[in-house]
Amino acid sequence: MKKRAFASITALAIALTTVAVPFIPYSSPAVAFAAEKAPNYKDRSEIPDQYKWKLNHIYATVQDWEKDVNKVEAMANAFTKHQGKLGSSAASLVKAIEDYIDMMRLNDKAYVYANMALDVNSANSELQNLADRAEKMYTLVSEKTAWIQPEIVAIPDAKMKSLLADKGVAPYKLFLEDMLRTKPHSLSTEMEQLLAKSSPLGNSPNNIYGMLSKDVKFPKIKDESGKEIQLTRANFISYMESKDQRVRKDAFKAYYSSLIGFQDTFAQTLAAKVKGDNFYADARNYKSALEASLTPNNIPTKVYDELIDTVNDNLPLLHRYISLKKKMLGVNELHMYDIYVPIVPSDDKYISIDEGKKMVVDGLAAMGDEYTKVLAEGLDAGWVDVYSTDDKRTGAYQWGAYDTHPYVLLNHQGTLDDVYTIAHEMGHAMQSYYTNKNQPYISSNYPTFTAEVASTMNETLLFKSMYAKAKTKEEKMYLLNHYLENFRSTLFRQTQFAEFEKAIHDKEQAGESLNAEAIKKIYLDINKKYYGKDMVSDDEIAMEWARVSHFFNYQYYVYQYSTSFAASQALAKQIMDEGQPAVDRIRTNFLEAGNSAPPIDVLKAAGVDMSTSKPIEQAMEIFEETLNELEKLVNEK
Repeated sequence: MKKRAFASITALAIALTTVAVPFIPYSSPAVAFAAEKAPNYKDRSEIPDQYKWKLNHIYATVQDWEKDVNKVEAMANAFTKHQGKLGSSAASLVKAIEDYIDMMRLNDKAYVYANMALDVNSANSELQNLADRAEKMYTLVSEKTAWIQPEIVAIPDAKMKSLLADKGVAPYKLFLEDMLRTKPHSLSTEMEQLLAKSSPLGNSPNNIYGMLSKDVKFPKIKDESGKEIQLTRANFISYMESKDQRVRKDAFKAYYSSLIGFQDTFAQTLAAKVKGDNFYADARNYKSALEASLTPNNIPTKVYDELIDTVNDNLPLLHRYISLKKKMLGVNELHMYDIYVPIVPSDDKYISIDEGKKMVVDGLAAMGDEYTKVLAEGLDAGWVDVYSTDDKRTGAYQWGAYDTHPYVLLNHQGTLDDVYTIAHEMGHAMQSYYTNKNQPYISSNYPTFTAEVASTMNETLLFKSMYAKAKTKEEKMYLLNHYLENFRSTLFRQTQFAEFEKAIHDKEQAGESLNAEAIKKIYLDINKKYYGKDMVSDDEIAMEWARVSHFFNYQYYVYQYSTSFAASQALAKQIMDEGQPAVDRIRTNFLEAGNSAPPIDVLKAAGVDMSTSKPIEQAMEIFEETLNELEKLVNEK
């Protein structure tokens, strides 16, 4: 995933009730597990420098960072000099925007540095203090700029029309029009400042969930050899991948039984999050939290609804895949604890980071020489932090600021999944690289709706390359299954999450209770619908929502994984079918576009129209073709 840093007044003015920088650990569908062969570093000092990212590329010393933090805080306090003057003249408006840009470029850079330093060394108290200081800096900037949005939209229409016609304002026209588009939902300066100050309250469910998740203690289970092991949040999925169904069942039952013990607290935390979303939407005169979430990025709510409707129409395809899983696993009953186990055996070969990098560069050859050259250089130029330690953040992400090169956090264990993760995160990195190189700061921070497209497109191109080179039936089946799991875990599963998220927001908005039993029933009913009659939707799965941090941290975020995945399939197909003309079009109109146009328009210019259900339907056709191919190989004598 790509971590976000705000780069617009609109984002600050409208999204102050959200987490400052969303974090979503990325992991591709698990197929092989080779952690026992990966280097086992206990301390960061043990890791060779070539496998650590170079944060000194941002600041040579902490003292240099401190100077910029002080500068940002001074700029924020001085920024109020522009208050009341934005509509007085084009020169005043331009000066305010330019001062804002200067402040935010430093703000982003300092914020990124402090948080990335902590992410790889979270037990370090000095780095904790840096991150706290960065958070206070960000909050100060938010508070000192909260008046901009209401002042802009309060400018009389005739005056604003005159300002927008001025040549000096031209570079910021789209930026201003974005704010004016949300004019019906902007509040008075006093109300905007009040909502800005209330943002910590809006973030409370996220903080509570984080602490509650740590407080849940899981029991011990017995592994395949009968040895007693401690079940944890971190190792849960690895035991769900076990070839021994007894181990999978024990892990599943133990994990969710532990969550059930805290179900009322989880439910109240989620209910508080949903109530907050609905409250802020109502305060800004939106019809729903869904509309409030999508409108700032200029995404029509019909995109969300059409995604759910189209995926629901194609659920028979998922049911067919589930039936194939049941057949290939040879079980009388397929349970939810069987969903992660590979249906095609792998050799569990350990893939070193250097080998993985080469596989990714070679696998993305379809993107052209210029793309792969930058990609290869970035992989070895201090962009990437490779190995895990006990106090390093789990998962994977790409981050950075406008004035830094992209940075990628990995936790490489040597599986095929980890190779796909490199391709995924470097997809984000390359989009950031091209965007920052070609866009001014004000239009560089591409929205979440397009943020996952380049990354999943890379994964698809890697699969296509590997499949074309596969020599044996078993290798082909393995890769096909991996690709199908991408569809299941992204297009289907994230839409399932999106449907659940909408259901609980609608229920609360209607004044109905969101207690544990109500939430569990909603989730279980949707789960049964998605997985069909060949899957036993075990009662425990009704608590799965409690382990999905997205529901507690963000609002209406996960649907974008599904839409991005569908868009990426269409773009990858164009690259495979058309070659360099498609690469050039996608690079120019998408990878380099940033936030220079509404995200729907950016993707349309690249070759995919997400305002219709067609890309979802096309993705379903690809899923069916892939499923046909796997079924054909399975049935071969």
